[in-house]
Amino acid sequence: MFVAGFPADAFGTNCYAVATAPGEQCVVVDPGIGVTERLDDLLKEHRLHPVAVLLTHGHLDHTFSVTPVCEARDIPAYLHPADDFMLADPAKGLSMDLRELFGGRFTWAEPSDVKPLADGSTLEIAGLEITVDHAPGHTGGSVLFRLPGDDAPLCISGDVLFQGSIGRTDLPGGDMGQMRTSLRDKILPLADETVVLPGHGPATTIGRERASNPFLREVQDGPAAPTRGW
Repeated sequence: MFVAGFPADAFGTNCYAVATAPGEQCVVVDPGIGVTERLDDLLKEHRLHPVAVLLTHGHLDHTFSVTPVCEARDIPAYLHPADDFMLADPAKGLSMDLRELFGGRFTWAEPSDVKPLADGSTLEIAGLEITVDHAPGHTGGSVLFRLPGDDAPLCISGDVLFQGSIGRTDLPGGDMGQMRTSLRDKILPLADETVVLPGHGPATTIGRERASNPFLREVQDGPAAPTRGW
């Protein structure tokens, strides 16, 4: 398996391209704000050919470039239906301060082909087998994308899990109770060697987070943890 990525200049949102190998078809995950040129360069460098865009959730910093990426190549986007409303109107997923920041400053159009993601389903795309886990809490439609990997399983976690933290739950659609359930039922059962590629920040492993992430420790042990993430 081959994974390449980079953080967007805005909000440091990680955009990934995943393929079986360089020179093959790929999926693009979470093309955020202002990433189209860098993504084009990455795809050209590794001779990758996108066949779909996968969205971990509907927040603008993860979806901003989905339409130009999809429409330029006539490929579909995949999103959990619970977050569809944010593709129709991105402002509905923003806090008030972010609405003021972005309000009226950009034009928006939905991708013409948006396919639903379902919990427990397997996407067979670009020669990959990608398991979808619905993991609400950061948003109602947040998902994990899991792949077997070559040396260790891989989990693209979006804003569910970060190195040392989790996604914030105080934005529209967020729910801390749901987040705890997702951490308990979707994250903690994963093998320690699973490599986590988060929506922001550096890669980590489930084992490292199980041992040190205060939010996972809270789910396991009970004490209150801090309440701040992306």
